[in-house]
Amino acid sequence: MLSQGALTGIRVLDLSRLLPGPYCSMILADHGAEVIAVEGKKFQSDGMFFKEISRNKRHVSLNLKTREGKAIFLALASKTDVILEGFRPGVVKTLGVDYETVKAVNPGVVYCSITGYGQTGPMWDRVGHDVNYLSISGVLDLIGEKGRPPSIPGVQFADIAGGSMNAVIGILLALFAREKTGEGQYIDISMTDGMIGYLTLPSFFTKLTGQRYERSETKLSHRFACYNTYETSDHKYLAIGAVEERFWRNLCEHLGVPEYTGLQYDEGRRQEIIAFMRKTFAGKSLEEWEEEFLEVEVCHSRIQGYEEVLRDPLFLEREMIVPVLQRDGTLSKALGIPVKLSETPGSLRTPPVDFGEHTREILLELGYTDGEIDDFLARGVI
Repeated sequence: MLSQGALTGIRVLDLSRLLPGPYCSMILADHGAEVIAVEGKKFQSDGMFFKEISRNKRHVSLNLKTREGKAIFLALASKTDVILEGFRPGVVKTLGVDYETVKAVNPGVVYCSITGYGQTGPMWDRVGHDVNYLSISGVLDLIGEKGRPPSIPGVQFADIAGGSMNAVIGILLALFAREKTGEGQYIDISMTDGMIGYLTLPSFFTKLTGQRYERSETKLSHRFACYNTYETSDHKYLAIGAVEERFWRNLCEHLGVPEYTGLQYDEGRRQEIIAFMRKTFAGKSLEEWEEEFLEVEVCHSRIQGYEEVLRDPLFLEREMIVPVLQRDGTLSKALGIPVKLSETPGSLRTPPVDFGEHTREILLELGYTDGEIDDFLARGVI
């Protein structure tokens, strides 16, 4: 039997869609919260319902622009601990489902808004996506090759790290505060704000050296041989992260160039050392290097693709790649839960839901009859 998660007993009403909000509510659901996702049927066919992050949730189709739809929402909100939304600023006010409205029927509610640029400031109403939040925060300028345009990452750092994760943190902090004060509060999460925090080391090194922090030209991004990536003879890639002197020394001695030990961050000879490392690593396969480095502490790792990650023994044993029984009886692989709690662990209890799957079930729980629900369906309320 699955144990209760740390958030068992907490109800979350999630009005958000796409990635940042639903990923946040997935984390809460994985750890036991009852999450009800609410989405208008007009979005059903746009291809943006990401089932991977709808696990452990229930999903309701609801038209908030109708009088009855708003009444259903407020009925749910009155019995909810957390409300999450990701509309552009001002939209929830227009719909009549904003924090002040909900607070009137539920003073203890924790209400979290995730937006690109925040609820205040000169860009509060500007549209955007992950690439825009990365770019304006200064993060995108540090990604890619020197002398070439910045490279857009293949994963959504601003959406998840800047939005989802900070929203989870904010919600947990607000719930903790509510335990002490009995009062809920409003949380304003800006994905751009979240990415500014990723400039911590660039800020430190800029102040330390007085030099501009440039793309692929920093201490921790390709400038030196000790923290770099190298192609192997089989056209695969190896990452070396020998930041500390002892790890760099181990690498140099193992490769037969102890004279490079004291030149780890030498500006005059860094290109020479990088060229040596590139030539050396190109002489053997990735598997050969991995075998060779088993007993040598140099902070090395293979650069893996998605399919390799799904088969990696590390992630299988750590239950980061787990089998999930789908509704049709087939097994598929799902990404696991990274936060490991000893007494109240998270769990994958139910597979991803279908759009609007629990609409009737939840309306029946609110006291509506089958006839009323059929009428709502006919009139586009649900």
